[in-house]
Amino acid sequence: MRRIRPITVFLVGLTAALTFSTGTALAAKGPFTFQNGGKPFFVQDPPNGKCLTMSQVARSPHNGADSPATVFSDKKCKGNATRIAPGHGGPKGLSFSSVRFG
Repeated sequence: MRRIRPITVFLVGLTAALTFSTGTALAAKGPFTFQNGGKPFFVQDPPNGKCLTMSQVARSPHNGADSPATVFSDKKCKGNATRIAPGHGGPKGLSFSSVRFG
């Protein structure tokens, strides 16, 4: 019978941990645009899995990124959620306070 060396188990575990922990840190490709205070803004290549909170209520979201976006009515990705598919805009009159991709 062949013995598995402890270093092999450690390296396999380390590789799996790095693979799974960096999966949510990958960025979506493309811009997410919105209006904030009447001015246009965008986030280029937003990070997947991270909640982005707006400084004030934002409007007119358009998801030009290649990953779905979910906008939330409240800060810290809380409240009513609206999912926006890649290449689409939010419903007319939609306002939001935070967004998460992925």
